[in-house]
Amino acid sequence: MTHSPRVLVLAGGLSHERDVSLRSGRRVAEALRSANIDVSVHDVDADLLPALSQTRPDVVWPLLHGASGEDGSIRDVLDLLDVPYVGTGPRASRIAWSKPVAKSVVARAGLDTPDYVTLPQSLFRELGAQAVMAAVVDKLGLPLVVKPSRGGSALGVSLVRSATDLPQAMVSCFAYGDVALIERAVEGIEVAASVVETSEGLRALPAVEIVTDGPYDYDARYNPGRTEYFAPARLTSAQAEAVGATAIAAHEALGLRHISRTDLIVQPDGTIQFLEVNVAPGMTETSLLPQAVVASGWALPALYRSVVENALPAPVV
Repeated sequence: MTHSPRVLVLAGGLSHERDVSLRSGRRVAEALRSANIDVSVHDVDADLLPALSQTRPDVVWPLLHGASGEDGSIRDVLDLLDVPYVGTGPRASRIAWSKPVAKSVVARAGLDTPDYVTLPQSLFRELGAQAVMAAVVDKLGLPLVVKPSRGGSALGVSLVRSATDLPQAMVSCFAYGDVALIERAVEGIEVAASVVETSEGLRALPAVEIVTDGPYDYDARYNPGRTEYFAPARLTSAQAEAVGATAIAAHEALGLRHISRTDLIVQPDGTIQFLEVNVAPGMTETSLLPQAVVASGWALPALYRSVVENALPAPVV
């Protein structure tokens, strides 16, 4: 391609994470413009498909968080229209979007992940909530992490240290989805490990360490001051290397493409526990992937341009 690629950034949508998506889209568009790329931003609405047909961008970068952006659906539509895009395809997106399914896939690939159960809200009604919760605590112990089986930005996530706090955690979880993932909470250093795919292949960026005053929930993620970040994470060189290898292993096991962010816990004994993976990581000023890019010494505009160029279809020869 002789001309600079024309990029359409998708941001907004109707999920609980609309505001985060709009901020992500704005930041990526600014960076791409700094890299001399022709970029426009579009919401996901009734005008989108006509706009795609009329403008025919060289590549679309979906920066939608929540259901439509991460469950594969918008990617299915882009595939139907034969529009190239940055990021994972629809089928692998659906696998990654379901936290329990992603955990089972990476476990089969040999990665460690905390013990868990996946329970729908209907089961609590049918069997009696108290009996089910007692069985969960008896089997998995405490502390526990309760989260919707699908979803992002830690919406509906609770850290449960006492059995008496579990009912409220279930209520909070079911406000964002009808299936709960309840997993054993593991102690250690919480890190986010981002993977980018450029023309040089897969590269793990320096892990970002997350230190917060309580659970790393929505408020802690997007309101500066609640959380302290260390980029790169305060790990030994061996730990840092192992974290990067784990993130790449998860990326490959799940069939991801171009960009991903894996959330991990480095336990005191060195074991690395996989928590979840995100195929549409946040790109706001407080988001983890941009912090990792800066820590790597790579300028954001240059990296984003490289990701875009790698997503372009191969020229016909």
